[in-house]
Amino acid sequence: MAQTMTLQQKSAALMQVTALRKAGKNAEADVLVRTVPIPSYLAEGWKKMGYGDYLVRGGWNMTEVEAELGKDWLAQ
Repeated sequence: MAQTMTLQQKSAALMQVTALRKAGKNAEADVLVRTVPIPSYLAEGWKKMGYGDYLVRGGWNMTEVEAELGKDWLAQ
C-alpha cells in the first residue's frame, strides 16, 4: 500500500496552503495542495459530477482513493 499522510500532516500542509494563498503565492499553493491525498468520498463525488478525469490529469494525490477503491476506480 502506498504511503499516505497522517491527519496532522494533512492539516499542516493545508494550513501552509492557506498561508501561501494569503501571501499571493497561488502557484506554490496549487502545487502543495495537490500533494495532500484526496479522500475517496470526494473523488467519488467528483467522478459522479464528471470531474474524475480532472483529478487524475491534474496531478492530485490519489493514494487514498487507489488504496480504498483500486487503481481502476475511475473506470468502475
